Amino acid sequence: MRSLAPLVRRVAAASLLLPALVAAQDGYRQPPEPIRSILDATPTARVAVSPDNTQLLLLGRSTLPSIAEVAAPYVPMAGQRLNPNTNFPSRAVISTSLAIMSIASGETRAVTMPDGVKIGNVRWSPDGKRAAFAMITDQGAGMGILDLVSGAVTRVGTVRVNGSFGDPCTWMPTSDALLCKTIPASRGAAPQAPTVPSGPVSQESFGRKAPERTYQDLLGDAYDEARFTYFGTSQVAIVSMDGAVRSIGAPAVVTSAAPSPDGRYVLTSAIHTPYSYVVPMGRFPLVTTVHAADGKTVHTVFDRPLATEQSTAFDAVDVGARGIAWRADAPATLAWIEAMDGGDPARTAAQRDRVVTLDAPFTDAPVQHLAVATRVRGVTWMKRDVAMITEYWWKSRQTKTWLFNPSTPGAAPRLLHDRSAEDAYSDPGAPVMTMTAQGTMVAKTTPDRTAFFVTGDGESPNGAQPFLDRVDIATGKATRLWRSQGEQYEEPIAMLDDRGARVLTRRQTTTEPPNYWVRNLVARMAPKQLTTFTDPAPQFAGITSKLITYQRPDGVQLSATLYLPAGYDAARDGRLPFFFWAYPQEFKSAKAAAQVRGSQYLFVRPTGASHLFMLTQGYGVLDGPTMPIVGEGNKEPNDTYVEQLVASAKAAVDKVVDLGVADRDRIGVGGHSYGAFMTANLLAHSNIFRAGIARSGAYNRTLTPFGFQQEERPFWEASQIYSRMSPFTYADSIKTPVLLIHGMNDDNSGTFPIQSERMYAALKGTGAIVRYVQLPGEAHGYLGRESVGHTLAEMVSWLDQFVKPVKPRTKAD
Repeated sequence: MRSLAPLVRRVAAASLLLPALVAAQDGYRQPPEPIRSILDATPTARVAVSPDNTQLLLLGRSTLPSIAEVAAPYVPMAGQRLNPNTNFPSRAVISTSLAIMSIASGETRAVTMPDGVKIGNVRWSPDGKRAAFAMITDQGAGMGILDLVSGAVTRVGTVRVNGSFGDPCTWMPTSDALLCKTIPASRGAAPQAPTVPSGPVSQESFGRKAPERTYQDLLGDAYDEARFTYFGTSQVAIVSMDGAVRSIGAPAVVTSAAPSPDGRYVLTSAIHTPYSYVVPMGRFPLVTTVHAADGKTVHTVFDRPLATEQSTAFDAVDVGARGIAWRADAPATLAWIEAMDGGDPARTAAQRDRVVTLDAPFTDAPVQHLAVATRVRGVTWMKRDVAMITEYWWKSRQTKTWLFNPSTPGAAPRLLHDRSAEDAYSDPGAPVMTMTAQGTMVAKTTPDRTAFFVTGDGESPNGAQPFLDRVDIATGKATRLWRSQGEQYEEPIAMLDDRGARVLTRRQTTTEPPNYWVRNLVARMAPKQLTTFTDPAPQFAGITSKLITYQRPDGVQLSATLYLPAGYDAARDGRLPFFFWAYPQEFKSAKAAAQVRGSQYLFVRPTGASHLFMLTQGYGVLDGPTMPIVGEGNKEPNDTYVEQLVASAKAAVDKVVDLGVADRDRIGVGGHSYGAFMTANLLAHSNIFRAGIARSGAYNRTLTPFGFQQEERPFWEASQIYSRMSPFTYADSIKTPVLLIHGMNDDNSGTFPIQSERMYAALKGTGAIVRYVQLPGEAHGYLGRESVGHTLAEMVSWLDQFVKPVKPRTKAD
């Protein structure tokens, strides 16, 4: 807390801004150049690799959409948002163009698309000869097929597809038909909002504990229920390339549909009533059913009831079968996970989860393959007699990986890894996956099937150095085939053969944009460049970056990436005003918290409302200064959240000042979401910074009483912690100017717009210098071109007003 003398001076200075602030109500503002031009530049294409590893598909991307598109009406679908015109999520990721590149020759062919069509997620056919994608328009969506040989795009019949719950279609194993969630031909007009209420909305509880975290876009009344059913209902169907349609089962609110690897069956999951107004759709009743390919129902696997009384503990899971799916390496075998402790981590149990399978025709009892002491995190199918399972326990952050024999149920598994999931340096990587001839994904093995391949980030004290390893199945020993070296960041994308001799990589340096290369690891030939993507923001060239490390007083090593403006020379230009941008993270181990993550050799170009744009306006930027919140043993990280946070921030300031690049009296701090929460706490509990920018944060933890981030204790078990961590509690101590920005349609759990609204009221009421900007139509992340431009304009203006001017602090400051 500071004396009021400096505050009086800043209030006087801030009063000069009043005319500009009033004028800002007239509309969106534009940021200064070159920010404006960079925002409007065409982004680099995405790349997809064909399953036979012979072709690249280049997917063009659009510039930022207009606010008219972003703020278009949507339907709340019990935790997500749907565009009623397209029947796809309101912020679906789309592409604008397609091109085919040969990996062998590098030849590129442009694909002609129908006018007015947006391209949904691309799915390769198992034979690699075609690619399917949703063709999305404002009138709905059909399915397009790209022929890789001719480059022609055709529409599959006249079916309309439903993208409410993910990709609407997947390939049948034969590569000559799609399994789709289609909009029923009998669907009529959408439900209309009632003009007169039909009655009150009531909820009740009967004395049992039923804690819930905070969720957005839940159903709220009978009208919401009707719309959820209307827009969510699909008719599952097999659609041939000639447009012929064969229905599977009856119309239902189908969330997923998948063919068995042999194509004889279809597995569907469908939501059914009763719905809930307090939990998202992932907790609604869900029935999973097997149908024959001729449409008849064969077997009901599991009908999960409505889950409104589940524990909020992070290690809690549903009772009964979960993760039901086809075994990827078998013709028609179901596999799933079951809790053996009732899904309750508070129960004492030697074994908590088990993996079971059920073979067609699904009339026998499920077979248990193995049980583990914690929670199954995933199963990777490899070959008939080898599979991999990973287990994890959040409370201890420990993870184990086992190899087991699916052909011998009950046989003892073999331990492959036992490590802390927080320990980035010991991460062994993840299996390289490959598509089978039936379209399923399995771990890639050597031709003699004695080893499999893994890739990983290769985190180290020197930064990330991605790698490719071959792991012997019999011994578990890993052999390093390749690792990124030198002042570059290169990551393996795909193996182009079965031996690991030829690899497709994506390489970048601080001055060279990411491009795709082919490496021959056996011949040790010079790599061959495939793509020639150019710098999308050449105005950013010349900006320098450097990984720095330092310590806070308790001995925990911290790290950050230091960015300096183009042409900056410390000896000539002196110390810079600086802007810190951070996001705290919890750890159970101080050793893991001290580890360096990421690479200093990335080709960095700002996109969206990035804080890095401040580098174009005369600021140095400290990006991602680590703010670890550590709680070892029986201690919880948040027990000393404020103290650790302030200590980390002070250490970061001391470091950039000691390097001679930053002016201690001209440093601002900011963050988004939990980073905004961090920012407000730093301003409430220290006087380190000259100004703060907090975007889309939560500031009053009593509004998230059943946990937040990695805090699983409810408010009533840790009320002092909740209060101590809430900057709202200390609003009267914040005397540093703070800019609050929030999307008015925030869809993130916990960060309701009322968080910023009430924080602004508290700051204003206690005499702080504060500005509160609400972005119409925007969710947790800002997407509209007008919104992004305005956000950056606000950030530049705020820092220019309160950080950039040379205003030495007084002793009273």
